[in-house]
Amino acid sequence: MSAATEQQVKAAVNSVPGWSSESVSVRPVVGGLMNSNWLATHEGKMHFMKVYGIGSENFINRDLSIEAARQAHDLGIGPDVLHYDNQTGLEVVEFLTDYRASTNADFSRMDFLEGVIDLYAAFNGGKRLSKTKDVFEMTDEHIEQGDEIGAIRPADFDWLLKQYVKAKKAFMASGLDLVPCHNDPMPGNFMVQLYADKITDMKLIDYEFASNNERAYELGVFLGEVFLDEATSLTLIERYYGDVRAEIVARVTVARAVADMKWGSWAVQQRQLSEWDFDYQKYGIWKYARARMLFNDPRWDDWLRIV
Repeated sequence: MSAATEQQVKAAVNSVPGWSSESVSVRPVVGGLMNSNWLATHEGKMHFMKVYGIGSENFINRDLSIEAARQAHDLGIGPDVLHYDNQTGLEVVEFLTDYRASTNADFSRMDFLEGVIDLYAAFNGGKRLSKTKDVFEMTDEHIEQGDEIGAIRPADFDWLLKQYVKAKKAFMASGLDLVPCHNDPMPGNFMVQLYADKITDMKLIDYEFASNNERAYELGVFLGEVFLDEATSLTLIERYYGDVRAEIVARVTVARAVADMKWGSWAVQQRQLSEWDFDYQKYGIWKYARARMLFNDPRWDDWLRIV
């Protein structure tokens, strides 16, 4: 690691009560787009340590994320938060021994997909968090941030924006179903425990984007992230809601398109703000393309009418 990173990690370790850089060994953990992640071993016990990236506070409410993580742990679906210091920019979380992060290959497993839906049902069914930030507020914020820094967007962005606004109006007219939401279905956020290739348990980690949000968005953003076909999507919607009425399907599908607008708008402005070695622009344009696909579906206006 660089000298600057080494000093940052050393200072983080020394800030944890009972720890010192002489008694704690650390090694980097691959993953994370806005933070550096470490496996810290103290007195023979492993811990997951996250050192917050510079500027990440502009996008993440750390106090809220820790509140959500602790609530998830109380529900039995997340690891325990052992130490948190927003001033230092550090959190230490229980290391999930015998679990592994999920991968894109897991998306083809129905037991994995059902496990995720059950995790969401548990978390969404908990008490509301202290802050509400719905997907429309998030998306509007990203678009405004992109305007300020001159983010590079698709040539038809005005048309994409028009469809997004129609979706927002439809949801606002019908009313938002606000529940605590995780809001970030990246594969690595689902930890799986297996025995003889059977999933025996799953945990949900990384609550950085958690907030009270529209329930249908939690499902919509996940279904989009894992590229599910329509038949499988309907099966999972029924598992979560207990029904597949047309208005439920419409809410989840429109929320799926909104999710792509949200993450596309986040990514194209991250391109100019982040120093991480990740092609944010490509990711953002890809997300906009997926939103466009749903906007162009001949059923789009019908979905909007029954949201």
